[in-house]
Amino acid sequence: MDLVTGEFKNTLDDKGRLSLPVKLRGGLPGNSIVITQGVDSCLWLFTPERWTALSEQLFASTSLFHQQARIIQRRIIAPAQEVEIDKAGRIAIPQSLREYAKLTKDCIVLGITKRLEIWDVDSYKAWLEATEADFAAASEALDIQNL
Repeated sequence: MDLVTGEFKNTLDDKGRLSLPVKLRGGLPGNSIVITQGVDSCLWLFTPERWTALSEQLFASTSLFHQQARIIQRRIIAPAQEVEIDKAGRIAIPQSLREYAKLTKDCIVLGITKRLEIWDVDSYKAWLEATEADFAAASEALDIQNL
């Protein structure tokens, strides 16, 4: 089952747990999710099946003997952890991943069809502002017909 889309504000509790929005949890096939470092200082979350497919694809397309491949393996694959979704719909975000994404309290959870992202609210706002010109250029470059 695919994850769904949406943007949700949520709060990290004192124990480092974050409640996944009900709408997003409905797209999950089980009671666990894989969480890892994403690009742009956010966290990426995948279903275990999607994570297996992605990590296998990353290993198949990279070589231990190439520096860029080792960077990807160490930044995305190595920090990945499977976490349980508790009965209240919360996940415990490991300390190392909270530190990477600078998560303190207020968070944004994004549903992006096949993955979720978790951002610190201030980091996400800063990223949106910093990429506004790039977004406009990327929108112009799209060649989508018949909308």
